[in-house]
Amino acid sequence: MKLHKSTMCGLYAVLELAAHADQQISAGEIASKYGISLNHLAKVLRSLVRARLIESVRGPGGGYRFCGNARRVTLLDIIKLFEDPVPDLEHAVPNDSEESRALHKVLIDIDDISVASLHSVSIMALLKVVESERRKAGRDPANPAAARG
Repeated sequence: MKLHKSTMCGLYAVLELAAHADQQISAGEIASKYGISLNHLAKVLRSLVRARLIESVRGPGGGYRFCGNARRVTLLDIIKLFEDPVPDLEHAVPNDSEESRALHKVLIDIDDISVASLHSVSIMALLKVVESERRKAGRDPANPAAARG
């Protein structure tokens, strides 16, 4: 699945903020960590604020903070903010042959499965996968000695 740049920025921002839910993180820090344009990220962050997944904290030491429920917010929730995860195949039957109808039905089934999969992965579950990948790479924040080798 190929996601738009805005969607990827939104996913990175939510993951970063949810991983540090007790902190406020500036847009600049997020942009720098993920190599994202600050202007583009600012637009994405506004969408996430409007969706009430994050909140903006003004003033010295301000930034953004995750305010959603990491156990309930799913990948699909974020993807839907920036794009339609399922193309409209309902009206895209090119002709009335059996082959065309069969292919159309299979493609709709695949879309349904992908939507269900995206809906089943919470931010919390994805954060656990991130931590698992860090441990595999030897960057376990709970064990700084492992990172040094």
